[in-house]
Formats: sequence, C-alpha cells, structure tokens
Amino acid sequence: MEILKVSSSSNPNKVAGAIAGALSKADKVEIQAIGAGAVNQAVKAIAVARRFLNEGGKDIYMIPGFIEALIDNETRTGMSFRVFVTQKQS
Repeated sequence: MEILKVSSSSNPNKVAGAIAGALSKADKVEIQAIGAGAVNQAVKAIAVARRFLNEGGKDIYMIPGFIEALIDNETRTGMSFRVFVTQKQS
C-alpha cells in the first residue's frame, strides 16, 4: 500500500491527484498527516479526490486512525487515513 505524507503547505488538488493516481494502481492508499493544518489539507484532498473518481464511476471511503512518528528524536502523534476505492452505487 502506497503511503502519502501531507503537510500543512501541501496543495489539496495535487494531493487529490496523487490519491486518484495511487487508487488507479491499487485498491487502497494511506494518507498520513501530523498537525492540525496537515490534517485539514489531507481531508480536503480526500474530498477533491472523491469528486475526481466519481466522474469515472468510482467512489471512495476512508478509515481514520492514529500513527506515531519519530521527528527530531521526539515521538509525535498524527492521523492516518486509509482510503479505499469502490464502484459507485447507482
């Protein structure tokens, strides 16, 4: 499963494109974000990716969770969003 890391300065449209691209190769992708701004950008990107994929007859759902990452010798808690692709319901 591909892992995409999102920061507070990430462009949601570009991340959405990366999500859609990853989901064209596999049925799931994980997005990781640490900090409120990064989580905000990640959620916006997932919403935009859903719009992209809906046009192609697909839908997505996500399962949120927590991650721990070591940054500058300090353990930080972040959010993980596992995004899965499905066929769009009629």
